[in-house]
Amino acid sequence: MLDFGKQNVLGVGINAVDYESAVEKIVDAARENRPYAVSALAVHGVMTGVLDSVQRHRLNELDLVVPDGQPVRWALNRLYRIKLPDRVYGPNLTLKVCERAASEGLSIYLYGSRREVLESFEINLKKQFPALEIAGKQPSRFRQVTAKEQAEIAETINKSGASIVLVGLGCPRQETWVYENRESLSMPLLAVGAAFDFHAGTVSQAPQWIQNRGLEWLFRFVQEPKRLWKRYVFLNPLYLFFLALQMAKLRQIDLNDTVSPSSRMRFG
Repeated sequence: MLDFGKQNVLGVGINAVDYESAVEKIVDAARENRPYAVSALAVHGVMTGVLDSVQRHRLNELDLVVPDGQPVRWALNRLYRIKLPDRVYGPNLTLKVCERAASEGLSIYLYGSRREVLESFEINLKKQFPALEIAGKQPSRFRQVTAKEQAEIAETINKSGASIVLVGLGCPRQETWVYENRESLSMPLLAVGAAFDFHAGTVSQAPQWIQNRGLEWLFRFVQEPKRLWKRYVFLNPLYLFFLALQMAKLRQIDLNDTVSPSSRMRFG
């Protein structure tokens, strides 16, 4: 297991870990019925924190933030002279966690996305891991919810007996949801986003050689240009620019340089 601790990448704390270490931390929390907030961040997720000090606060309050994108792993390796052999890709982390959950009798709950995606996701997970217990599933309401509704969602998940919750609301909504529900749900909450669509078979994953070269963003951009063009045309170059400044020690954002949210967003 590799664990080089939480490191500062553009003011966002990223855990320099490998898959084995990440899975162990999540499963340990699940066994102990302990709140544990997790996210897998690629460049877009990191930049939501760079450009918004309130979102940066939420991200830096999470227990485990893994380097989902190759450019985030490369940044960790270059900035801190460590040798992470691979990123911790959210969709792969999802499967590894489900595999361990199945072997240890830990049930999971699926929260977010659309009902038809959840149904396909559940079917495919059960095919791959027949022993996996899925305690329940609940689609997104695709809007902000009231305090009462948020409490009802949390109560439903708690009553399901789930040991781990997979959250697929899209970045940055899912990270906000995990941050806001950490204390009301005594179990690991994993913001894994696109894993729902990938493993449901509704969205194609990039070939492995494209992923290894850090070009998955280009593959996804070609698939959904209208939705993703702003993310990749503006945020990717800005990430590289800010990273160059940090490497040259010309710009450094302290992990504590954040602003606490004045209210809850309550995405549902």
